[in-house]
Amino acid sequence: MAQPAASISGQAGSDTMHIAIVGAGIGGLALAIGLTNRGVSYTLYESAAQFSAVGAGIGLGPNALHAMELIDTRFRQLYNQISSGNLTPNKEHIAMEVLYAEEGFGAKRGWQPAPFGAEFYTRTSAHRRDLLEIMTSLIPQERVQFNKRVKHINQTGENSKIIITFEDGSIAEADAVIGCDGVKGPTRQAVLGTLYPDKVQPIFSGKYVYRSIVPMEDAQRLLGDHAGDAKAFVSHKKNIMTFPISRGTELNVVAIKMMDGPWTHPQWTKDVTKEEMVADFAEWAKPLQWSLWHHPDTPTYYNGRICLLGDSAHGTTPHQAAGAGQCLEDSLIMSHILGLAKNRSEITHAFQVYDSIRRPRAQAVVTTSQEAGTLYTFTHPQLGTDLAEIVANLNQRFLWIWDHDLKADIELARRWFIALVQMSQSRL
Repeated sequence: MAQPAASISGQAGSDTMHIAIVGAGIGGLALAIGLTNRGVSYTLYESAAQFSAVGAGIGLGPNALHAMELIDTRFRQLYNQISSGNLTPNKEHIAMEVLYAEEGFGAKRGWQPAPFGAEFYTRTSAHRRDLLEIMTSLIPQERVQFNKRVKHINQTGENSKIIITFEDGSIAEADAVIGCDGVKGPTRQAVLGTLYPDKVQPIFSGKYVYRSIVPMEDAQRLLGDHAGDAKAFVSHKKNIMTFPISRGTELNVVAIKMMDGPWTHPQWTKDVTKEEMVADFAEWAKPLQWSLWHHPDTPTYYNGRICLLGDSAHGTTPHQAAGAGQCLEDSLIMSHILGLAKNRSEITHAFQVYDSIRRPRAQAVVTTSQEAGTLYTFTHPQLGTDLAEIVANLNQRFLWIWDHDLKADIELARRWFIALVQMSQSRL
């Protein structure tokens, strides 16, 4: 039977701890970078045959950029080489400009593009493919195993290794498992299945999206000057978000549509005809509908020595462009705490601290993101179609996400972890 790595199978009976990371997306790779820099042994298991080269645009706020810097200064430096901002001079502090999704974009109403952002905010986005590429360059390739789709995770006791069984029949052992395997990954079942079985499955958000990446030259022919900067085109029960990526050579386009009923297709994505897509956005390729799912209520991020990180813990809708940033914050805190842990017995303390610090903030992002979606679709119960009030709300609602003291989180995590370890030792 195949062994995952000699470092795992050779550590039985040793105080040296080894971590299994499940999933090589943004969260898993960021955690791997952090653990590498802190000398923590790990193996990263990815179900695909290679690192993913697919995806669309990703927006990152100041909190995400700060997390990058604290995980690894090279990470931030490399990101700066692939990122894009607003192309118009003097618009670097604008997150988005809001317009009506109609002919003239609201000009016939006397509406001018209304910005939201902050002085300490700098607009920055990237192609997910480029982001993952720089992240993979910062981890040792021998730490990664591909074609490893998790079938089952078995945690038998406090002093036993955790057994991971893969779909190919191979088995791995680890002192802890951290699931970075996405909204519907199997690690969530391992953490919540016995404790909160009704919280395992994600909840349909009531929306689906069409995603596309358009060459900037084509976008400029269609949108003119509006193509070069991040824009939110809003309308009743539908909206379109656009922003430059790939160093300004491409425009990322996300068209969002609300549904009145449940998502009934067996898969989360659905092929539709061009006519169906046009019908959804009649006022305004083989299209693909992406249903949006989230985890609005996750009562705990860990169970023993199995823990959730990123979308597996707090999958969110994209309406605040905060999901990737929360993955990076998770990875920052987790790698710092595990860097303090000396052996297997301290891992649960590390996970307890991580849960206490990260879960309240990350779950608040999930909740407020769903609410933000109602602003862009004129379905907010109080603000409705009052676009001036909506923009005023947008100018305030992101501040607590962007302006967050991550160094204080790290220090708090350090103090809590040390206190828990000392309390545990005093009972011996």
